Amino acid sequence: MLEKNIQDLIQKEIEALQSIPVDDSLEKAIELIYQQVHVHKGKLIVSGMGKAGQIGMNIATTMSSTGTPSVFLHPSEAQHGDLGVICENDILLMISNSGKTREIVELEGLARNLVSNLKIISLTGNPDGTMRHFSDVTLFTGHPDEICPLGLTPTTSTTVMTVVGDILVVLMMQKIGFSKQDYAKRHHGGYLGIKAKQNE
Repeated sequence: MLEKNIQDLIQKEIEALQSIPVDDSLEKAIELIYQQVHVHKGKLIVSGMGKAGQIGMNIATTMSSTGTPSVFLHPSEAQHGDLGVICENDILLMISNSGKTREIVELEGLARNLVSNLKIISLTGNPDGTMRHFSDVTLFTGHPDEICPLGLTPTTSTTVMTVVGDILVVLMMQKIGFSKQDYAKRHHGGYLGIKAKQNE
């Protein structure tokens, strides 16, 4: 009985991943990041609240380790001085499943008050949320139902957000021609550092 339940949960997660919309928004997002970071020498700033923020932190660190300079900006800390990390030519990736998280919506106004022409990409489960109206590109997760029995706990929504983040990372690596040697320069320690340096 338990095994069948586990298999059903896994299947629902798989179906959610297969339902992620595949359209030109990902291509547009990659081109924006490329232009701002690799052409105009800005950086990618990722922000999200709660579980979305944890995913954002992973996206930011993975982008940095694969050749696209990136930092994570906590939307609440931004209101207490951390907003100063935003500079001309940066690009902001904002993550919110609802598309209307208060701290994220407020961050948009604060960030563009600092850099008026700041480019913004949103990653959301609600394409009609507030974020869509101020974003240059909106990435939609497909808004899957949570596998949580209450339908509340971020579970499936965070799975699809993570995968979209992984796709962004891989597409950027392909876009800039990121090599194993490039990886080794950024990752010296641990098992991955050793593996990256093999056969240099």
